[in-house]
Amino acid sequence: MRASSSTSSFTASQPDEPPHDKTDPLHSEGDAPSHAPSSSNIPPATLVLVATPIGNLGDFSPRGAEALAAAELVLCEDTRTTARLLTDRGINARTEALHEHNERQRVPALVARLQAGARIALVSDAGMPLLSDPGYRLVRAAIEAGITVTAVPGPNAALTALVLSGLPPYPFLFVGFPPPRSAARREAFARLHAAERAGLGATLIWHEAPHRLAETLHDMAAVFGPERPAAVARELTKRFEEIRRGSVSELADFYTQTAPRGEITLLLGPAPQETTSADDLDTTLTALLATHSVKDAAALAAAAASLPKRVVYARALELANQKKD
Repeated sequence: MRASSSTSSFTASQPDEPPHDKTDPLHSEGDAPSHAPSSSNIPPATLVLVATPIGNLGDFSPRGAEALAAAELVLCEDTRTTARLLTDRGINARTEALHEHNERQRVPALVARLQAGARIALVSDAGMPLLSDPGYRLVRAAIEAGITVTAVPGPNAALTALVLSGLPPYPFLFVGFPPPRSAARREAFARLHAAERAGLGATLIWHEAPHRLAETLHDMAAVFGPERPAAVARELTKRFEEIRRGSVSELADFYTQTAPRGEITLLLGPAPQETTSADDLDTTLTALLATHSVKDAAALAAAAASLPKRVVYARALELANQKKD
C-alpha cells in the first residue's frame, strides 16, 4: 500500500521483540509441516509476488526472504525502499524499478525474460503487490503468455485495518484510493451509495493520503450520511499505530482539528438495512446532481432505489431548480 504522493517507510522491531536471525532466514524443521512449499524450490520461468511489511520489518516472512534471495531480479516500486528490506535480511539481489510510469513499457521485455527461464520477484513498497500498487499489467501479460505466477502472502494494510476496526469483517469491499478531487470523490461515493440501495451490504475500505483525510470524511458524511459507523487506521504495525472509531461526522470533526500523519486506511461500516425514505433519495440525488445532468442523476437514483424513473426525475428537477434559486 502507498499514499499517492508519499512512500511507505519501515520501522525496526520494538525492543521487546526477539532480534532478527540474519544468518539463516530459512524455516527450521519445526516452523512448518514437511509438505509446506519452499520458495527456494520455485522453478525458473516463474513470476513471484512477494508481500513485504507495511511498517515493521519483523513482519517479513522467511519464505519472502527465500523468494527474494532466489530471484534473478527483484522488481520494486522504489529501489531505495526495497534496499532497506534486503539489507535487513542480508539479501544481495539485483533490483529494478517497476512503477506506474514505466510498467506498460517494461512488460514486453520482462515477459520475454520470463519465457527465457528467468525467475523474477515482484514487490511493492509495502504490503501485497497489485493492491493499489503497480504490477497488474505484468501479471496479466505473464498469465496470457502461459508463465507460472505464484505468491508469497503476508502483511496487508486493508485486512489488518479491517480486523482492528470493530466493523463487520465480511463481506467487505476494498476500493483503493478515492479520487483526489472533491467532485469526483463525491461522484464515486454516490455510485457506491447507489449500489448499497440496490442491495450491497459490506464494509467499505479505502486508502487515503493524510492531507486529504478530513476533506474525504466530510464528503463521505455528505453522501453516506453523518452517522454511519467508521474507523481510521493510521501507521499500522508501527510505533504510533492508532485505530480511531466513531461516526463519520465525529471522525471528520476530529481530523479537521487534528492533522493526521502517516499511512491511512479508512473504513465505512455497512449501510443499515432500511427502506429508502424521501430524505435518503434527496441525499443521493443531491450528490449525483453535483456531477451529473438531471436526467442521468435521476436514472442512477431510480435504479438504486427501485423507484419509477418519472417520479425520481421530477424530484431531481425540483432539487436542481432549488439550487439555481
